[in-house]
Amino acid sequence: MSPGIRVRHISDGDWDSVAALEADAYESRGLSEGPAVLKSRARASPATCFVLEIGQRIAGYVLSLPYPAFRYPDLTRAEELSARSFRSQNLHLHDLVIGGGFRRRGLGNRLHQHLTATARSSGYQRISLVAVAGSDTFWSANGYQAHAGLVLPDCYGANAVYMSKVIQLGEA
Repeated sequence: MSPGIRVRHISDGDWDSVAALEADAYESRGLSEGPAVLKSRARASPATCFVLEIGQRIAGYVLSLPYPAFRYPDLTRAEELSARSFRSQNLHLHDLVIGGGFRRRGLGNRLHQHLTATARSSGYQRISLVAVAGSDTFWSANGYQAHAGLVLPDCYGANAVYMSKVIQLGEA
């Protein structure tokens, strides 16, 4: 990674920045979940949730948690820790956001590579996600396949696509 760029686990002091990045990315599309729901996702799997720092500034984040394949979080409800007690070989990449001033620098790919390496070393065999707002092109370029037969709820917005990929040995 370049000097001054670091990926680390989310800490309590990061939530204002994470919530601001999430709101900036999703509020105008009606997809913003709000700080309490975001925190509930991270509490469900803190080992697979990260921020990307440039210097002392949080430029992006990723929230992911174990979920059965072909299932996904309800955007209108917080995660309940008891519901996450099952073991899944599928890691659901719930949200990956890079702040507007930091896009088109490969930072999304760096954060995704870190998550993929973490998933592999943690024993996950697949990563799934719901691509929103036309992001399926980015995810396809990163090896994800669409599962067109899966109908998603309206809370994910028009044209949302459930996608997944098998984690390959040696893939970063």
